Amino acid sequence: MAPLNESLATTIDAIETKPIAVPKLKPRLQENCFNLSQGILRAKHSSPILSDVPQNLTFTPFATPSSTDAPFQTILRVQANAHKGGFLGFTKDSPSDLLTNSLGRFEDREFLSVFRFKMWWSTAWVGQSGSDLQAETQWVMLKVPEIDSYVAIIPIIEGSFRAALNPGENGNVLISVESGSTQVKESSFKAIAYVHVCDNPYNLMREAFSALRVHMNTFKLLEEKKLPTIVDKFGWCTWDACYLTVDPATVWTGVKEFEDGGVCPKFVIIDDGWQSISFDGGEPGKDAENLVLGGEQMTARLHSFRECKKFRNYKGGSFIESDASHFDPHKPKMIIYKATERIQVIIEKQKLVREFGEHDLPELDEKIKKFSEELNAMFDGEQESLVSEDVSGSGMEAFTRDLRSRFKNLDGIYVWHALCGAWNGVRPETLTHLESKVVPFDISPGLDASMADLAVNRIVEAGIGLVHPSKAHEFYDSMHSHLASVGVTGAKIDVFQTLESVAEEHGGRVELAKTYYDGLTKSMVKNFNGTEIIASMQQCNEFFFLATKQISIGRVGDDFWWQDPHGDPQGVYWLQGLHMIHCSYNSLWMGQMIQPDWDMFQSDHVCAEYHAASRAISGGPVYLSDHLGEGSHNFELIKKLAFFDGTVPRCIHYALPTRDSLFKNPLFDKESILKIFNFNKFGGVIGAFNCQGAGWSPKEHRFKGYKECYMSVSGTIHVSDIEWDQNPEAERSEVIYSGDYLVYKNQSEEIVFMNSKSDAMEITLKPSSFDLFSFVPVTELGSSGVRFAPLGLINMFNCVGTVQEMEVNGGNSILIDVKGEGSFMAYSSSAPEKCYVGDKEAEFKWEEETGKLSFYVPWVEEAGGISRLSFTF
Repeated sequence: MAPLNESLATTIDAIETKPIAVPKLKPRLQENCFNLSQGILRAKHSSPILSDVPQNLTFTPFATPSSTDAPFQTILRVQANAHKGGFLGFTKDSPSDLLTNSLGRFEDREFLSVFRFKMWWSTAWVGQSGSDLQAETQWVMLKVPEIDSYVAIIPIIEGSFRAALNPGENGNVLISVESGSTQVKESSFKAIAYVHVCDNPYNLMREAFSALRVHMNTFKLLEEKKLPTIVDKFGWCTWDACYLTVDPATVWTGVKEFEDGGVCPKFVIIDDGWQSISFDGGEPGKDAENLVLGGEQMTARLHSFRECKKFRNYKGGSFIESDASHFDPHKPKMIIYKATERIQVIIEKQKLVREFGEHDLPELDEKIKKFSEELNAMFDGEQESLVSEDVSGSGMEAFTRDLRSRFKNLDGIYVWHALCGAWNGVRPETLTHLESKVVPFDISPGLDASMADLAVNRIVEAGIGLVHPSKAHEFYDSMHSHLASVGVTGAKIDVFQTLESVAEEHGGRVELAKTYYDGLTKSMVKNFNGTEIIASMQQCNEFFFLATKQISIGRVGDDFWWQDPHGDPQGVYWLQGLHMIHCSYNSLWMGQMIQPDWDMFQSDHVCAEYHAASRAISGGPVYLSDHLGEGSHNFELIKKLAFFDGTVPRCIHYALPTRDSLFKNPLFDKESILKIFNFNKFGGVIGAFNCQGAGWSPKEHRFKGYKECYMSVSGTIHVSDIEWDQNPEAERSEVIYSGDYLVYKNQSEEIVFMNSKSDAMEITLKPSSFDLFSFVPVTELGSSGVRFAPLGLINMFNCVGTVQEMEVNGGNSILIDVKGEGSFMAYSSSAPEKCYVGDKEAEFKWEEETGKLSFYVPWVEEAGGISRLSFTF
């Protein structure tokens, strides 16, 4: 999304905007596009959208509410499209906290949907019948070719109830409505789902969520909010690098290794492992120690807002002179391997006990004891040697100060925490002022068909230490104000959806969420500049409808899995394609409210280049989770993503699947390529990815590999695959470009020309492979007649994103500002008389046969890496 202008940005700094009276405009006499009659819902007099609609279902045309805090332009836009949408409701005979009703049925109509496959995560699904939908569907888009349009059905929130779609028999679409508390019941709903029709699938989502923003007035669109400072930066996250073993030495060493490689991160995320947590039954104020793998910490609770002992023991100045040279960078990986050996034996023992009732297993018990002792020995005395003559404090505050002092390029320091504090909340006997209480974790019946999840199982095992809702603001402000005071600039907040399962005594899931999110939002504004929060494990509609008044960035995919945790050796490949699908299709709806974040990856992974290409054009931040030590970083690849100063050539929108990918299954249909598009200031880009080889199994309720689909697939690329009218810059221009585009193929480094009438390019991609296609409009210089198109630095994946400015002077010269170092390339129909980089004439190469013009551009430190290029013809 394009940056907000200063005047608008200033008006949205405050969390609460006073509602304004909706302007009373002269009504446009347009009949609503939807009609519900005789059990049939139609749109624009189409064939039935839904048939056999039950008699208790109602349709109410959209009407702008009397007051809203939405921006005036948004209100006008929504009013102009009011005739395209309306609300579905229903009435039951008796009230309940969980109600299900049919919306009607559809068959033989292509659809795209998104459903929750875990409590925290969602993904795409396609089909042709209401019975093909998956449980916990967040929205469905129907293709309606007879009117050349698309219809969205979006379950929403009404009162204290939240809705989702589910499959029914014989093509029926079911809507399930729940409060999350047996004490909160209802029988009648007027607006529990929204329907909208549009002739453009991308405008459909924008118009529908704009209407809901005005109607619900509980969230804000992305276009209304400021983005966090990390959005166009390169960063490093500690999670996959060291899991729970993270400490000052690992963070310091990690940043240093990147700096030594030539790209110092602009931000770091100190992930799970820094907090003061302990287990029930343990000494309340004593940290749990020697935790390594994700899962071990999931029954622990927060007992203090301060950092844990590993970070508290840091002495100011300890690493300034030594650069943490005492630390063995391979140690985290060694500890992880040892912990993995131990957990594998534990799992083996549990399996034997479960399947055969065998409890006397001395050989396995001895192995567990041996591995545990070896693991503990690896931790012994780790932090005791941190001594310094410097008396400039200790703990996290001293560490963040030293980190910034040593690494001048580092700006942002984020830390991880769960929405409820730690995975299992807060220990009631420690932070007593928060009036927390351990409450059972009751999973919604809607998640019965979701994928088995270790995190859910562990939380169910221990329950949540839930801070009383009346203390939610105090809870977040206490935690965040402490973090801000010790040099932390933001937070990655995980495990958002826990609230839906602990709401029995607090008015239900919607009311509990409202209270918590209000407290979080206020703390965000006070302590983290109103922007510096990354939301994660949050992919449920109530998060987007209730939590995004201020939050402007969030994860749009499941975690990066470097291998299959369930043991499929092919998972190292097929899980990566799965990640692309999650992120691409989720961006269609999540991108209306938050900047999509495609998560970290590891630069030494077998599919690292595949991931890197997608991150380069995703429009979000780029960050890694590389292990420490020699051989753990692919700096050649990293330098295709990030500049020396830790910034990235970010696209100006967020990546979306192309129209011909919307109703396809690029995971296991053996024929489809995933194509995504995005925009740069001076062009567009298409990424093509072969994701075939895995997918969701509706019968097994899990993702699995489909070996027979792991194959080469073919497709086409065309300039019209880019939805040029979705470019945020397009709204500011009345000029529609219809000329030639220069197309640059990343993998082959070929250039070709294309316009709207050209034939499409045929491509074939091998399994787990990709290609990028950059499109730049060709500029024709008036008097000289020279045709020219700048590609930027082609050593970067998003090469056109390196072009910062372009100006045509008269009829024979062009000025271009480009950021970065490397090989600049442009198309020029004739050789320039002179080329300059700054005030120095450049030695250029021009190929008469292809028109390729190229030369080397240096990094200009004093200009922030930007070089002024000039061409005279």
